[in-house]
Amino acid sequence: MNEILSRDGSPTADEINARHARLKEESPQIRARNAAVELGISEGDLLAAKVGKGATRLVDDAEAVLKDIVALREVMALTRNESCVHERKGIYENPSFFTHGPMRTGLFVNPDIDLRLFMPHWIFIFAVSEPTKSGNRKSLQFFDKEGQAIHKVYLTHKSNEAAYDDLVTKHRHPKQATSIEIEPYPSREPETPDSEIDWPAFRTAWEELQDTHDFFPLLRKFKVTREQAFRNVGPHLALELDNGAARKVLELAGDTNCEIMVFVGNRGCIQIHTGPVKKLVEHGHWYNVLDPMFNLHLSEADISHSWATRKPTEDGIVTAVEVFDAQGEAIVTFFGKRKPGEPELVLWRQIVDQLTPKEGSDVA
Repeated sequence: MNEILSRDGSPTADEINARHARLKEESPQIRARNAAVELGISEGDLLAAKVGKGATRLVDDAEAVLKDIVALREVMALTRNESCVHERKGIYENPSFFTHGPMRTGLFVNPDIDLRLFMPHWIFIFAVSEPTKSGNRKSLQFFDKEGQAIHKVYLTHKSNEAAYDDLVTKHRHPKQATSIEIEPYPSREPETPDSEIDWPAFRTAWEELQDTHDFFPLLRKFKVTREQAFRNVGPHLALELDNGAARKVLELAGDTNCEIMVFVGNRGCIQIHTGPVKKLVEHGHWYNVLDPMFNLHLSEADISHSWATRKPTEDGIVTAVEVFDAQGEAIVTFFGKRKPGEPELVLWRQIVDQLTPKEGSDVA
């Protein structure tokens, strides 16, 4: 990683922009996220350096900005993690925000734009206009306190560009600084040793679930990580799969016209597609869905573990395919299309039943 530092140990905007320009000469297609890694800075740092040169800092009030995006009409929402990019076109209608103890959360629940937001992580906001072969591409980009991208909103040919310009003017930050003060997150706590967990009690609690949303509190109650739970609960509830499972899910869903739900997220945002997947394309280590309203880009090389999980609810068993990287971070999760009060699709269960267990896995 090449670092560019000023005398006081932090990079200046001019240094960042000069090195970035040279990088783009060497690799014209390099993405901002990858360029930031090459420069030894965060993507937020890279964008801040361009304030006044295609980027505008917006006020630190993500809720206010998010509520105004509806005026832009159809846009493209992008949420990603290190290994998967989720892009969905639609309109940002029906926002709602809630406070649960120390956590401020938000929702957009629509057929197209379907988001779960964890607002304490939405720290820095920029409006960006960047040149492309087809003209300037305008976006709103949100970053966490480390300068990592949480969510991006891109204008499409159907967007209201005048409304975008009005939004930028309304929410423009009074100080257009070319740097941000980033802060690292604390290191991830180590797993509690398996020997310290009451697995029979945990298994019983899992089997008595009434809602999938109760699963995360269950993990916290027993102080176990997601994959640790999967490894210890038994194959009737969590069965490890061959790591071709994600590709197979998409292929079978496309072949059978099964509508699925595709969840991709990071610490600040989970983005959901509900519907069919049709155009599947392999490109290098990326496996892609390239449909008109929904694109997915999955780095298969990053997949370390894949699981079929079954969680009881008031509406019956809900089956998921959950995919993780080597650090135990969720890459992508698949469900069959369903709503509360409705049973799971039989076709979806048939798809999961066709997935190959990992060699050596005990099958229930």
